[in-house]
Amino acid sequence: MNKALQGAKRIMVVAGEASGDLHAANFVKAAKHIQPDLYFYGIAGPKMREQGVEAIHDASELAVMGFVEPLLQYRRLMRVLNHMKQVVCEDKPDLLVLTDYPGFNLRLAEAAKACGVKVLFYISPQVWAWRQGRVKKIGERIDKMAVIFPFEAAFYEKFNVPVRYVGHPLVDEVKPSISREAAFNKFGLDPTRPVIGLFPGSRRAEIKRLMPLMLESAERILDSHPDAQFILPIASGIRREMIQPCLDKSAIKVTLVDGQSYDVAQTCNAIVTASGTATLEIAMLGIPMVITYRVAWLTYAIIRRMLKIPHVGLANIVAGEEVARELIQEAATADNISNEINRLLSDDNYVADIKDKLSGIKDKMGESGGSENLAKLALEMLEE
Repeated sequence: MNKALQGAKRIMVVAGEASGDLHAANFVKAAKHIQPDLYFYGIAGPKMREQGVEAIHDASELAVMGFVEPLLQYRRLMRVLNHMKQVVCEDKPDLLVLTDYPGFNLRLAEAAKACGVKVLFYISPQVWAWRQGRVKKIGERIDKMAVIFPFEAAFYEKFNVPVRYVGHPLVDEVKPSISREAAFNKFGLDPTRPVIGLFPGSRRAEIKRLMPLMLESAERILDSHPDAQFILPIASGIRREMIQPCLDKSAIKVTLVDGQSYDVAQTCNAIVTASGTATLEIAMLGIPMVITYRVAWLTYAIIRRMLKIPHVGLANIVAGEEVARELIQEAATADNISNEINRLLSDDNYVADIKDKLSGIKDKMGESGGSENLAKLALEMLEE
């Protein structure tokens, strides 16, 4: 810790992947706007570091998911977890803010509570979707749950877990920085030809499993739409050298863009995306998409037995129906993906219906101010 800031209120923030890094960074920015002398440190990605968060570990060290995948990285994850437990108990920050990533963060929360450190958990684990038995444990390990969907507040209240609905941060975050016309010019795209976005995710395992599949799908798309263009925004935490070997093995020309996913998305007629936060972002921009995902077979077998809801894509969960086609595990084939994209490029009535439903998803996301509301909650907890 920076000894020069010993007199400041100290907030430890932990994020485990690109979306958590973005949301945590916006929280830090909002909190500093209200109270500039706050000191932030913890597990941070590039967005958090831009806001002045001192990184004890980089968030990319935690970018794994599922049941099997974390086992393969068990030693590394436990080394980081044990070190963070030591830091939180020895340093005793005034508040610990944990952003998503429940497998890691709930263990850290348990240690923090045992050491007398207040814990604010931001972005609830999807216990309403599966593993509802964890709610009691969550309530024992945190002081407050800050949720981003209204229905989540009612769910936690039913189990007597302290909770506050703060609003979804994406309502404020999902905004292109330039016009659509400027984006075509910036990325060297022809606006008279169809543009397909490839969004393979923000984790190494997602790139490994989904990138070859997306490129094979692109080859099939070109059979029906030989003038199609392909563009891929590289997520925070992913380096070009992770993607380039896949491109080197493919004949598909793909325009790579560092970040700028909202600017990229607005140029697209359709997008092939990994399941996750990106599905909500794309939905809020009104772009038709197909959602795909693959995990280790054992992870999928476990999740399928425990899942309590019919959809896996966040956009579809919020909509309450399958607005975007979900092609998961065995259904995630190049033929299925390309067939859906081809339909999105050629069936005007189908696309019009999807866009109408996408606008409904945006309406369900609630009002703006999620990051500011979280910052106010955190400051309240500091003063308690």
